[in-house]
Amino acid sequence: MRTEIELFSSPGCSRCSKAKQALRELSEEIGDERIIWREVDVLDDLDYAVSLGVLATPSIVIDGVLTFTGLPSLRKLRAELEQRLVEDGE
Repeated sequence: MRTEIELFSSPGCSRCSKAKQALRELSEEIGDERIIWREVDVLDDLDYAVSLGVLATPSIVIDGVLTFTGLPSLRKLRAELEQRLVEDGE
């Protein structure tokens, strides 16, 4: 099973760039086949972002659930992803 991640960002957000880099690294480390992620521009998908509860950037939605508002540490993000993969039987 795969974990799907959406990174909600906005143009010019330096913390968003850091979150994007962290997701890229973790995806490569854990395995691209186990983690699918995409970046969502809140300005382009504002209604969708609000429907998920996204009120700030960066925000990270994992498997359809708003999980982080703000930039988590790499350790916290890794732990969350690994926990979800274990729960999914991976």
